[in-house]
Amino acid sequence: MTNGQDWTEKTYAEAERTLGYTFGDRALLLKAFTHSSYSVISGEENNERLEFLGDAVLELVVTEMLVKRSRENEGKLTELRKQYVSQTALERAEAKIGLMRYLRYSGGESNVGGKTNSNLFEAVVGAIYLDGGLEAASAFISAHLSETETENYKTLLQELTQEREHETPEYRVRERNGRYECTVSALETSASGQGASKKAAETAAAKALYEKIMKGGSREF
Repeated sequence: MTNGQDWTEKTYAEAERTLGYTFGDRALLLKAFTHSSYSVISGEENNERLEFLGDAVLELVVTEMLVKRSRENEGKLTELRKQYVSQTALERAEAKIGLMRYLRYSGGESNVGGKTNSNLFEAVVGAIYLDGGLEAASAFISAHLSETETENYKTLLQELTQEREHETPEYRVRERNGRYECTVSALETSASGQGASKKAAETAAAKALYEKIMKGGSREF
């Protein structure tokens, strides 16, 4: 099984519109979306070197951004940077853009689990950096990357439901097209969320339900 292997002019154009960046060297674009599993059968270079580069570019861009925007000390800046370049943050950025639909891989979806989503985002950053320089990479990162949620909404939701009804939220997760969808139910209501991983989907659903319940009334009973 392979996915995205036959890139046409239309595919290139759609991918560039999705990224919000037009490549001068489209070979870099294609390489960014070539998974190691696909390179085994095609003989093409995969995106791992671009991923390596993109990781370094992300660190630099985010560090510069934080130094300019914040007057925190080095220790706090380090913690803030982790929030931006964490696997969860990169997965959320990838999901927001929808990069996985262009990924070329083989062997089925079992070969593209784990950190594939976050690695793909890094590879795209690396490709844009090589093609357009630091300014282009910075613009892409600024447009799509945001800090991860610092609150644990699963914990907040559980505390809230136990406080009100001594109830535990019920999570139902299913996988569809390489992504996860979760529905959580508690206090006679429910909400849904999606994510690149089961954990991310559960967190998104918990946040949606927590905010839904809180909008319905006070926490004090």
